[in-house]
Amino acid sequence: MDGRDKKRLEIIKQKLQKLKQQLAGAKKQDDEPGEVQGLEKEIAALEAEAAKLR
Repeated sequence: MDGRDKKRLEIIKQKLQKLKQQLAGAKKQDDEPGEVQGLEKEIAALEAEAAKLR
């Protein structure tokens, strides 16, 4: 793993943390249809990219 991959993993971790907080808030306040599914899809894509980099 080179420096670029390590930097990308750090960015992915930060984005995942932020998205998980948004997802928790969206689940509590379900006023926008499709928001929860969109966030879950984005989280899954980032987790798959992180797994590929490792």
